[in-house]
Parts: sequence; structure tokens; C-alpha cells
Amino acid sequence: MHSKLLDKKYRKNNNLICSENLYKGACVNIKNSNKTFQVIGINLDKKICWVREWPFASNSKKTFALEISKITLQIFCSNQSSE
Repeated sequence: MHSKLLDKKYRKNNNLICSENLYKGACVNIKNSNKTFQVIGINLDKKICWVREWPFASNSKKTFALEISKITLQIFCSNQSSE
């Protein structure tokens, strides 16, 4: 089960998280996806972060840039892999 890491008082409109509370290694949900992603880099000046699907496959190194405003929820990362 995933738990929310951010208190509601830190949320922006439409349940989007504030970039000041985001950190490298955090697992997040993003708009228009049911998957979990892990933050691997953050550029607060440009309001973007780089994410990869979580849990990630050892043979896959796909990462992509994402506007921080597309993140809808910060969650605990599960250590279980989907096999």
C-alpha cells in the first residue's frame, strides 16, 4: 500500500505537489498514468525533473524529463519488483 508523504497544506491546485517538497529518489504518480515513477534528477529553476518507471527493469535505462507540474502525488517506493 502506498502512503502520501505530503500534507495537504503543501499541495497546489488540482492536487499537484509543490516542487520545494520533491526530492531525488522520491516515487511519484503523474497525470494520465497509472504507473509509479522514481525521480532521478531535479532542476527547480526550469521546473522539470527526470523520472524512470518504478520498479525499473535492470535491462532498461529509460528516463525522461517531466514538468514538475505533471506530478500528482508523492508516494513511498515499494521494494517489491513486478516479475
